Order: sequence, then structure tokens, then C-alpha cells
Amino acid sequence: MYIGLKHLHSFLPYLLLTVLLFTFLRSVIAYRGKHPHTEGHRKNGLIVLILAHLQLLIGCVLYFVSPMSRSGLNDFGLAMKDSSLRLYTLEHPLMMILAITLITMAYSKSKKDLSDQLKHKVKSVYFGIALLLILSRIPWSAWL
Repeated sequence: MYIGLKHLHSFLPYLLLTVLLFTFLRSVIAYRGKHPHTEGHRKNGLIVLILAHLQLLIGCVLYFVSPMSRSGLNDFGLAMKDSSLRLYTLEHPLMMILAITLITMAYSKSKKDLSDQLKHKVKSVYFGIALLLILSRIPWSAWL
């Protein structure tokens, strides 16, 4: 089970990052071009939201069964001294939770009765920051 979840948690980000980048760019273009916020824009945000929460769910399970994070949680002082262990124990989970919170806020705020321009602006800003947070804390050495 652990290996399967680990592979899924390593594959799903490719899909999530692709859809998030597409949705972010689409929101920026729509904001700059003063386009209406359509059903397609809403569905793109929903797909990002679903993929992000699915990735979070798998990541939470892995966090508590992974030997790497278990080791870090057992000796937190050692984890803070070792950059690789710190990444898996603290930095990666924290940044991903923050990014998914921003994705959730973007989707939630864009459903409110705001102007189309404001909806695109909110999505552009929140999705952009979330994208940067995700890219900053992906364990690239283990992922590629």
C-alpha cells in the first residue's frame, strides 16, 4: 500500500501542476482582457480544487506511514539539522497545506457575487501564490 500511495503522490502533482498552471494563465489572460467569468472558468477552478485536495489526502496518509517523516517526527531536533529530513517532515507539508488553503480560498471567493474582473483577479493572485509555494517545496531530487 505504501509504495502504491507513494507512486500516486508522485504522479498526481504532474497533473495538478499542469491544470493549476493552465488555470492560472487563463485567469491572468481573462483578467487582463476583461473577459467574463464563464462556467468554464468555474470548472477549471473546481478541477484544481479537487486535484489539490486529493493530493493533500494522499499526502496526509503518507506523512504518517512514511519512514522518512516518522524518523523526523521521532527526533524533531535531528530533523531540523538535516535539510532533507526537515523538507519531508516540516517544510513540504506546511507549504503544501498553505498552497491548498489558497487554492480553496480562490475557488470559494470566485463563487461569491463579485464582478467578473474581481473573480479573475482573485484567482490569478491566489493561484499564482499557490503555484509558487508548491514549486518552492517539491522535493525535486526525489521527484524527477
